[in-house]
Amino acid sequence: MKTIQIRAVSEMTHAVLRRRAVEANMSLQEYLRSLLDEVAAHPTVREVLARAGGRAGGRVGLEAAAAQLRAERDAR
Repeated sequence: MKTIQIRAVSEMTHAVLRRRAVEANMSLQEYLRSLLDEVAAHPTVREVLARAGGRAGGRVGLEAAAAQLRAERDAR
């Protein structure tokens, strides 16, 4: 595992995180690691858009797709 060190955290931030760790029955290190793991597990909007932009687009134009969708909805 790699190590991350964060310096100059405000007293208030430290106190809140320490309290939340205690409430979660975890050490501060465990609590912060779980938060970082959760953040890293979910892609950012930018990452999602970059991934989607790399995919090949369809062959139907926007107007044709919208017309088809409208026709399907009207048929219901």
